[in-house]
Amino acid sequence: MKNVLIVEAAPMFREFLKDKLSEEKVEVNVIADKQDSIIKMNSLLPDLTIFDIDENENIDYFIELLSKIKENPNASRIPMIATGPAASRENLAYFAKHGIVKYFVKPIKFDVFFESIGRILHSAFSMDTTPCVMDIHRNRDIIFIEIAQGLNREKLSLLKYKLSEIIENDSIETPKIVLMMTNLELTFVDGLNIELLFDNILANSKILTKNIKVLSFSTFTKELIDGHSQYDGIEVVTDISQVLNSLVDSSTTTKVSDLVTDKILTTSESENSGLIEMRFMSDTEQKKSVPAPVKTENNNMKNEIAIVDDDKIIQQIVASGFKNTGYDCVVYSSGTEFLSDITKHNFSAVILDILMTGISGLDTLKRLQGLSKKPPIIIYSQAVKKELVIQALSLGAKHYLVKPQKPEAIVKKVFEVINAAKFQ
Repeated sequence: MKNVLIVEAAPMFREFLKDKLSEEKVEVNVIADKQDSIIKMNSLLPDLTIFDIDENENIDYFIELLSKIKENPNASRIPMIATGPAASRENLAYFAKHGIVKYFVKPIKFDVFFESIGRILHSAFSMDTTPCVMDIHRNRDIIFIEIAQGLNREKLSLLKYKLSEIIENDSIETPKIVLMMTNLELTFVDGLNIELLFDNILANSKILTKNIKVLSFSTFTKELIDGHSQYDGIEVVTDISQVLNSLVDSSTTTKVSDLVTDKILTTSESENSGLIEMRFMSDTEQKKSVPAPVKTENNNMKNEIAIVDDDKIIQQIVASGFKNTGYDCVVYSSGTEFLSDITKHNFSAVILDILMTGISGLDTLKRLQGLSKKPPIIIYSQAVKKELVIQALSLGAKHYLVKPQKPEAIVKKVFEVINAAKFQ
């Protein structure tokens, strides 16, 4: 049996590693102090040693420890992996010279992490490769979890530790969970994965079923929850306003950033901090790829994005972001102009302002309800009132971005929406 030694790892990171490695029939030993690492490496002779460096740790101490390991004939032969904060080129070079096979900057993308462990141990680690985007955002005591494309068991397992990390680090006494799965078509085939999802959410004793709201159009999800007594109290809704109105105190603020409505399905670096990364390297590679072109009626390969905004400068700024992406932008200065022309195009997505002269963005959304097939809508507006945001999302908008945003941020979000729409 393979043997891995974990040295001074943060509790949640340590427990996740122990669980995953044990599943793969790898013996795991843990020590709480780096000072004991050489003695333990000599006695156990593990196949791999994993060091975790805290961001507040003196890096010179770790460098000194590596020098001592290098001088030890037994310990120096053992491959080592380290995780920690961003390091200088000089330190990385020193790490490599003194036996660190791979250094992972936190938060860690675990698909690459376990691929590296598998290579060192000469073992084929089982990893679920189901396409899945999972994002987590927090506002006060509300934690938003968005899952798109599919249910990946690796990420479902990570979720338990990420939630505990957020709840512990931010001292949340009564966490409320909003689970958004509107992009998922689920059937009985997904039953075990759905159970794994809810079991991992409820693994934290502070999370109560009555404080979990699920936004989903899947009748199977509701039936599964209703059929399990341990999930009693979890509410499944199809209207986002039902969720937000029951959880958010509108008297405290009307700022979208405070209500998290502008963060739905939107990743921010601050919310993705910590040890655990809910996005894998495979997700990053997927996001960089441009969605497949759509054939129009004249059989030409053509991709088009509609920009509906009465501000000419905004039109130009947003359109500039799509240069060299394989997408053409068609700009409209009013909702009326856009609605009269939409049937002539097969738009991959629409970027729509709320506050426009003439027909507003909300009225435009309402009139789009009659279309049998409509492109995904991303709201891009200065409107920040909670009621407007909720109404826009309730009318089918996939995202709500608050002006101003960098063009590349808008393009990134549009491509995420287009990719997610393919799995609906």
